[in-house]
Amino acid sequence: MKKRLSLKISISGVRGVVGDSLTPQLAARFAQAFGSYLGRGKIFVGQDARASGFMIKNAVISGLLSVGCQPVDVGICPIPSFLVLTKENNATGGIAVTASHNPKDWNGLKFISGEGLYLNPSQTQEFLDIYHQGEFSLVHADKHNNLLTEENPTGPHLQKLLNTLDIAAIRRRKFKVVTDCSNGAGAVLVPEFLEAMGCESILLNATPDGALAHHPAPIPENLTRLCQAVVDSRADVGFIQDADADRLAIVDENGSSLGEELTLALAVKYVLSKKPGPVVINLSTSQAIEDLTRDHNVPLIRTKIGEINVVEEILNTKAPIGGEGNGGVILPAIHPCRDSFTAMGLTLEHMACTGKTISQLRQKIPSYVMLKDKINGSPEEAYRIIRQLKKKYGESEDISTLDGLKINFADHWVHIRPSNTEPIIRILVEAKSQRKAEEVLCRFKIEMSGL
Repeated sequence: MKKRLSLKISISGVRGVVGDSLTPQLAARFAQAFGSYLGRGKIFVGQDARASGFMIKNAVISGLLSVGCQPVDVGICPIPSFLVLTKENNATGGIAVTASHNPKDWNGLKFISGEGLYLNPSQTQEFLDIYHQGEFSLVHADKHNNLLTEENPTGPHLQKLLNTLDIAAIRRRKFKVVTDCSNGAGAVLVPEFLEAMGCESILLNATPDGALAHHPAPIPENLTRLCQAVVDSRADVGFIQDADADRLAIVDENGSSLGEELTLALAVKYVLSKKPGPVVINLSTSQAIEDLTRDHNVPLIRTKIGEINVVEEILNTKAPIGGEGNGGVILPAIHPCRDSFTAMGLTLEHMACTGKTISQLRQKIPSYVMLKDKINGSPEEAYRIIRQLKKKYGESEDISTLDGLKINFADHWVHIRPSNTEPIIRILVEAKSQRKAEEVLCRFKIEMSGL
């Protein structure tokens, strides 16, 4: 008998393999619980470009209708555009059908408040209590609403981008930009966005049909074609988005990948040069950000993993910028969410206002090597390993148990935690050299396998 895969339920929403751990029936039940939690009202429903999105989205719409909500179908929509839309249209909330960077056989649900933010931990717990108890506020057939559709779901987001960025400076430079949309939701906005900024645009994988040309995570092994296209077209910069367009990685004018950690580092350096203030990042984000905040004499706040944890601290501290090292830039002046379009705009504005190339800007960022790996394992296995490592290193090293276990050594750090989105244990290592990072990663993987 084929082993059934587990459904991942966390602060990042719900994710699973379609037809295995995630079914239309399950999606409908989550929608019923969410509609019951919100108390009906207008709920936007969108999706990324995965082939299963239409099926799961319709199950979500059915669930919302059954509890008296007014669902509004926005079709395929980048997740940052979806969040802005929910906020700007005074909706009660939203459900986005997306599995972000997961492979194409996965899908999931992200649950969004009327503020255009993901549910925080306490809100998530209240909503999940309703789901687990099955106490849905079902209504009679004569109380069911008709499905509405949103004709311009990316409009409010685009307007905020154009109103906030220095579009005039970018237009003067007439940049040539290659963008890999990963056949994802970003493709519905990228052409219009780049045209509005006066860029000559070359698009790769720009049909939002879910036919992923490569794994949708914007990591170096998925950037081969983009790197070559930048060189062949003599472009100024290359960008690659993940499937729902909240993360961005950058390729310089020489066709070299910067790595997704540097997307945020470049944005932080530029924003702090114009508006000093606190910076909020999660526990796994590069030491380079800490160095940059020290150079600008501003506070750095680290949070647990999960976008909403970073967002809430940004709002609490009125930080001008924050984000996550996976290519997720958060600029609250546009909207407090990870946003690949904001990251693109800030990168182009940085180049325009300094007159420097990406490779020149890269030289001004402190250099570290981060390696990310994983082993299979449940949260229970992860915490068993973490307990034993904490016992071993807790007395001799600087450790944090804010989220899993982070061990800060003199010249490197290691972060071990259960994934919020997959049944794996993540291992992150950062050091000053490739050799050191590889040696530390290998040592910890061997040590963990023996626990």
